[in-house]
Order: sequence, then C-alpha cells, then structure tokens
Amino acid sequence: MPTLAHNKHARYEYTILETFEAGLALTGAEVKSIRNGGCKLDDAFVVFHKNTPVLLNAHVAPYRFAAEYTEMNAKRSRNLLLHKKEIAYLRGKMGVSGLTIIPVSLYTKGRQIKIEIALVKGKKLFEKKEVKKKRDLDRDLRRELKN
Repeated sequence: MPTLAHNKHARYEYTILETFEAGLALTGAEVKSIRNGGCKLDDAFVVFHKNTPVLLNAHVAPYRFAAEYTEMNAKRSRNLLLHKKEIAYLRGKMGVSGLTIIPVSLYTKGRQIKIEIALVKGKKLFEKKEVKKKRDLDRDLRRELKN
C-alpha cells in the first residue's frame, strides 16, 4: 500500500480521535494524476451535503497528457464512499462542537485509491508548544546518546 499523498499538518494541528478508510469518486485523468504524485491534502476537509460526505479543497493537479477539451478543476468537490453506518456515525459526531473530519493520507489498496479520514479535535496553542518542546528534548537526548 504505497502512500500517494500525506497531510503533514494533521498530527500537529489536531488530536486524532478515530480514523476511517473511504473510497474516493474520481475521474480517469484524476487517478492518473494522483498516481504520478499530483495531489495535496493540506487544506482539505470533509463536509456533509445531503447526507453524502464530500471532500473539499483537496488539490489534484491536472494530468498533463489528458485531452485538451477536458476541463479539470483542481479543487473540485469529490464524493467519499463509505458504509451507511459509518456515514450516520460521522454525521452524529459532526454535531459535537469542536470536532471535524480531515483527510490524513491517500494510498492505493490493490488497484483502488483509498483515503484515510480522521475525526479530529483542534489543539490549543499550548498543546502545540508542548509537542514541539518534547520533540526537541527527544532529539537532544538522542544526540547526546549517540556521542
């Protein structure tokens, strides 16, 4: 399962509560572009539109070799494919204040492209500073042990 795209800011900005695997409704040119590494998940998030989960702000670069007459919007909304129980569960959790759904990574599973989404809660500034401080202390400790 090679990872095609990864949201680097997800673990720093948010506390991950639960993760889910979802399918993604894509066009052929988008699939080829994603397999070539043309996807960014940094600002993406998930919302519900008429009881359907939709991925917004995920940037998929236009495929270079696609036909010229096909217009491809890089940041169009894409439907997520989940089971009914998962959709109902996530929709209920979205009602709780402070919780949101973001994509964590995009990967292949066999021939299919899957996306890992997470139910997250935003971190406060002091929590981010604690994580940074702990990471610096661990790095200094490893450096001392190495020498």
